[in-house]
Amino acid sequence: MEERLQKIIARAGVASRRSAEELILAGRVRVNGRVVTELGLKADRQKDRIEVDGKRLVSEAPVYVALHKPRNVVSTLRDPEGRPTVADYVRGTGARLYPVGRLDFATSGILLMTNDGDFANGLLHPRGGVPKTYVLKVQGVMSDDDLTPWREGIRLEDGVTLPAEARLLRHEGDKTWLEVTLREGRNQQIRRMGEATGWPVMRLARTTFAGVTSEGLRPGEWRALTVDELLHIREAFGVPKRIRGAVMGASSGPVDHRRAAGLARSSAKASPRGAAEAAGPSARSRGPAPPRARARAGADAASAPGFGPAAPRARPRAGADAASAPGFGPTPRARPRATVGSPEAPGAGPAAPRARPRATVGSPAAPGADRARSARNARSETTPRAAETRAPRARGRGRR
Repeated sequence: MEERLQKIIARAGVASRRSAEELILAGRVRVNGRVVTELGLKADRQKDRIEVDGKRLVSEAPVYVALHKPRNVVSTLRDPEGRPTVADYVRGTGARLYPVGRLDFATSGILLMTNDGDFANGLLHPRGGVPKTYVLKVQGVMSDDDLTPWREGIRLEDGVTLPAEARLLRHEGDKTWLEVTLREGRNQQIRRMGEATGWPVMRLARTTFAGVTSEGLRPGEWRALTVDELLHIREAFGVPKRIRGAVMGASSGPVDHRRAAGLARSSAKASPRGAAEAAGPSARSRGPAPPRARARAGADAASAPGFGPAAPRARPRAGADAASAPGFGPTPRARPRATVGSPEAPGAGPAAPRARPRATVGSPAAPGADRARSARNARSETTPRAAETRAPRARGRGRR
C-alpha cells in the first residue's frame, strides 16, 4: 500500500512527520536509488527501497503504551523551554513513541503513546467519539442541578460543546469533586467549561481513555497495553488494524520507570521487583539455571558448591580427571577405554551392558563367569516349565 513518504519515515522511528519533511527537502532521502526533494511523493514501504542518509529504513514493530503522566510535564517529545516531557518516561521501550493526543501541563492522568500513526489518528478523529473520563475538583459547593449545563452543552468561543456525562462525587468543605466524561477533544475543554459556568477548576486528572485506565500506575509509571485492551479498542474504534506482531508486555502489573531523584528522566536501573513484574509470572517463578549452563568436569565442577552429578551433556574424561572430580560417576555416554579389571581404571567394577568384554568364559580376565554360566544352565534344566516348553532340536530333513 502506498503512503506519503514522510509518513513512512515517521513510522520507521527516524523522525516526526515534520522533521521527515525537512529531511526530504534537504535531499537526504532516496527512493529506489533516486534522491527525492519534493513533498507529496508516495511510496510502498514493502516494495520500494527507501533510504535516509544512506541507511535503508526498517519499520519498527508497533508499540502501544499507557503512561500515567505526572503534573507539570509537557505532552510533547521535546520542549524549547527545557521542561520535562513525556518522552523522558518511556525511553525504556526501545522505540520512538509519541503521545495520542495531549494533556495539559498541569493535568495528570492516563496518556496513550505509540509509534503507530493509524492507531493515533483513529482515536483522535472527531467521528470516533472516544470517551475520556476526568476527575476534577472545582471551587464552590455544587448541586446536581448545577451540572445541567454540562450535560446539555456549554457555549464556548469555538462553539457549543457536546453533551457530557457528569456526576457529583463528594464535597470537601467549600470544594466539590466531579467526574466528567467527554467524547470530544478540544484544547483545555474541561477548564474552559468550568470558567464558563462559574466553577473554576482547581485540580484535574484523566482516569480513562478509550477504556484504558490508570489504575495500578503511579505518576511516572507506564505499561504496555494488553491483548484484551487492544482487542477492545479495535472492536470499538477500528484500530489497530493488526495486533499480531505488536510489542506487548505482561499483564501482571506495570513496569516501574519512575524518575530518579525527581529528575525528568527514567530511572537508570530498574529495581529487581520492577524487572520481575515486567518479565511476567513465568520469569518470577523461574527456578535453577537452564540445562545449557554446563559445568566443566574436573576441578571447576568440584569448586562449584551445590553441584552434584554432572548433567548428561557434560561428559567427564575417562581416567584420572574423572576419578579426581568428586560427585561425578560414570555416565552412560562416557565409556572408559580400559577393559574390565585393568589397572588403568581402579574400582571401575563390572562394565556397562554395552561394554562387552572380549574375554571368553573361564578366562582369567573374567573370574567366576563360568560358574555363573553353569548355574544358569542347571536352573534351566531342572525347571519343569522350561523342560516342558523346550522344543526338540531338528536333525536332518524330515526328522525331529
